[in-house]
Amino acid sequence: MKGKSLYIHVPFCRKKCPYCHFFVIGYKADKMDAFTDLLIKEILSKDFEKPLRSIYFGGGTPYLLGAKNIKRILEVTGDAGEVTLEANPEDVTYKTMTEYHEAGINRVSIGVQSFDDTLLKLLGRNHSGEKAARAVKNTYKAGIKNITIDLMYDVPSQTRKVFKESLDQCKLLPITHLSLYNLTIEPYTPFHKKQKSLEILRPSSEDSTLMLEDAVKTLKEIGLHRYEISAFAKEGKESIHNTGYWKGIPFHGIGPSAFSYIDGARFQNVCNMKIYAQRVSDGEDPKDFYEKLDPKGAQRELLMTGIRMLKGIDKTAFKETLLEKKEAIEKLLKDGYLNETVDLLTLSEKGLLFYDDVAMELI
Repeated sequence: MKGKSLYIHVPFCRKKCPYCHFFVIGYKADKMDAFTDLLIKEILSKDFEKPLRSIYFGGGTPYLLGAKNIKRILEVTGDAGEVTLEANPEDVTYKTMTEYHEAGINRVSIGVQSFDDTLLKLLGRNHSGEKAARAVKNTYKAGIKNITIDLMYDVPSQTRKVFKESLDQCKLLPITHLSLYNLTIEPYTPFHKKQKSLEILRPSSEDSTLMLEDAVKTLKEIGLHRYEISAFAKEGKESIHNTGYWKGIPFHGIGPSAFSYIDGARFQNVCNMKIYAQRVSDGEDPKDFYEKLDPKGAQRELLMTGIRMLKGIDKTAFKETLLEKKEAIEKLLKDGYLNETVDLLTLSEKGLLFYDDVAMELI
């Protein structure tokens, strides 16, 4: 699929999760229309090539914008092959999802994280496991058949048995995609402040590995094949938007803190709502960070992200970079982190487990 992608950051949340490191601010219902006006003004200031490859409403909780405002934005951006909306289970109803479907949303990402109520409370989530399952079913019933959920493992106090129970719940739900994450404790988050006490409760590295193996096996049984380190999908339902990130396909970022990648340059909008609003209102560029990688650096980065996909990377396309990194790659092959054929370089089973080690060598 040709064309650029579009990411739209909606920073509003009813409450910020203690592990979240994204730019988020408190939700105020009476601010949504005015914020949508800003997004549309910024979109109109860009030189978009249409049709777009994909559109992704992320956040924050973009669901809180409301279907009316999502429709206003899509009337400006035009159609795209894949239009994803992030939502939290506690907000989702059959009525609202029907409205979003009619507005132009054809894919929904639901932040489930776990179906275990005790773990959900520890993670600061506002929903129960039952509400999460109901949200998926209501979304499907509303006519949105392409549904992805997030699931976490390696969470403090999580056991292999508890994680298996969440995996078993997935068997009962009409999902087409799943993103699997091990909990990462990021700087400047509430979890980071109590990292020592949380780390003591984390599963052992052996149990964490077993959880991952359980996930790969169970998801395969229900038709979700692993196509990227953390992503599983039914055939033909791989994320168009996220695949674009891994393949280095250009994308525009709209909204405060949003990143863009255009013409080999990476830039980010200002991470401040007041400044963002003022700049956009005044017709100024809200960009706050700009970086242009040299061609060799850009290729190394693309190699590092591209190899996350289980299909691997085409050796011909990265001929110069592979020669530059020949010694490191030979070591990774010898140590069993990589596999190669005449045409492809891929992560091995060991490499999938220790991707960060591989990435450090490749960058």
